[in-house]
Amino acid sequence: MAFIPQPKDPPRFTVIDESDDWLVVDKPPFMEAHPSKPNGKPTLWDGLRGLLAYELANGGQVSIINRLDRETSGLTLVAKHRAAARELHLHMQGRRVEKEYLALVWGWPESDAFTIDAPILRQGERGHSAIHLKQAVHPDGATAQTRFRLETTFTLETTNGYRFALVRAFPETGRMHQIRVHLAHAGYPVVGDKIYGPDEQCYLEFIRTGWTPELGSRLLLPRHALHSTVLRLPDAGLAWESPLAPDLSSWAGENLLAALKRRII
Repeated sequence: MAFIPQPKDPPRFTVIDESDDWLVVDKPPFMEAHPSKPNGKPTLWDGLRGLLAYELANGGQVSIINRLDRETSGLTLVAKHRAAARELHLHMQGRRVEKEYLALVWGWPESDAFTIDAPILRQGERGHSAIHLKQAVHPDGATAQTRFRLETTFTLETTNGYRFALVRAFPETGRMHQIRVHLAHAGYPVVGDKIYGPDEQCYLEFIRTGWTPELGSRLLLPRHALHSTVLRLPDAGLAWESPLAPDLSSWAGENLLAALKRRII
């Protein structure tokens, strides 16, 4: 089974919580955090500038603290002014912001909990890749550690496999593409991942042709199935949660729901 995206209205984000200093939004997939090219599609930053127009007119600013990839959905923390941005960035640098992600992956992990402690660098620095931004596990890389917890396994008849799992990730460091790289390294790539999934040629083909049924048959989803589900600031006693994004839960369907119920029971 492959998911073929249908034309939709421009994506909108949802405000989860707000204070005088910050707000937390639930970013939909396919929305870039910041503009990357002139006259591009509206970004989260553009939307936030509209939402916080009053604050900006009175000396505020828009600072996205935990920037998610375009395809990654979920919780994003935003500072409204310079002092809040500085304080929240210090929390991030000091690893005092706890983050959890949900990922749908190919395969059934053998352990209910496992940790990947494997350094990461840009693959082109030590090997070959046609994708400049592709990262890889390598002993010369920067320290990277992610803890994983298996939420459940389930089966689904598709054009590329039938064994899948829902995994919760707890990144201890913040390297580029860390969760996706570590899951692929462990043998459980994220469903829909054009770079670290079945073949990096999927990414190159997508750049040339856009989304096609043939890509759908291999990747199964038009975006990587990764969702920012929990953010916590323990020092401030703050925590937010967002359930698995609708497009991901819809793809997994009743099989995932049934597996989660069995695990709870």
